Amino acid sequence: MADLFSTVQTKVAGKGVKIVFPEGLDERILKAVSNLSGDHVLKPILVGNEQEIKAKATGLNITLDGVDIYDPHIYEGMEDLVQSFVERRKGKATEDQARQILLDENYFGTMLVYKGLADGLVSGAAHSTADTVRPALQIIKTKQGVKKTSGVFILARGDEQYVFADCAINIAPDSRDLAEIAVESAKTAKTFDIEPRVAMLSFSTKGSATSDETEKVAHAVTIAKEAAPELTLDGEFQFDAAFVPSVAEKKAPGSVIKGDANVFVFPSLEAGNIGYKIAQRLGNFEAVGPILQGLNMPVNDLSRGCNAEDVYNLALITAAQAL
Repeated sequence: MADLFSTVQTKVAGKGVKIVFPEGLDERILKAVSNLSGDHVLKPILVGNEQEIKAKATGLNITLDGVDIYDPHIYEGMEDLVQSFVERRKGKATEDQARQILLDENYFGTMLVYKGLADGLVSGAAHSTADTVRPALQIIKTKQGVKKTSGVFILARGDEQYVFADCAINIAPDSRDLAEIAVESAKTAKTFDIEPRVAMLSFSTKGSATSDETEKVAHAVTIAKEAAPELTLDGEFQFDAAFVPSVAEKKAPGSVIKGDANVFVFPSLEAGNIGYKIAQRLGNFEAVGPILQGLNMPVNDLSRGCNAEDVYNLALITAAQAL
């Protein structure tokens, strides 16, 4: 994993990328932000009361040199944010409602990204995924041609790096959702210099079992190939057929995936979430994410069990997405 992050750090350092952190009083955020600024990797923006944040940092012996602090309660540009929010929500919020909503640190931080005052956002150390994702879906929204955002993890162990999707957002994706997730996951892989070889997973390999569930994945493969014919992508596969060359030779001898997949698209959220955690806990892989994909601008969600290093690394990833 060190290689992955050193590559990303080299890519983003000195580019002046601004990342906003809405959880300005969280100790893990403060440590990571101090290090990101001190390493001259990116320009951090904290959200919250400046006196409270600086007092907490002082108490923790953390320096915040080069870190900007924006307080929604006294932010000079708030009226501009309010007007933009009202326009973006298209009648779903009045100006008074917008002023109240934008006092919420996640909504405020997301509006900074939307207005180009920050290039990306990292939150979730003290908030739920919904608290982080909802403002992004309402304000930043998904890219043209993308119906839904999805969440991937990068699994790394030594020189091995894999992308697992969707492990965070879509509970029961249909064929079109899966195809979209596959194409977006391949783009995410390329962002981190992983040349994507995409396997669409099931409990069947190339029709070895037939059910609504397997046909859903097979249909997703067809849609994905039509949408991105240049991709190395195939399915449906059982995991071993996608990952073990000798099994692939027996179960799917004619496939472009020959047991060498590195991007794995799971058929449901429960499969993806269970799968990445098994790899993390039993396989001793480091899991980074969820990295949200499909949005117009990058917003990423921390685990509430994260540490300062996780914050630092996800900020690097967010900056790379912004570039």
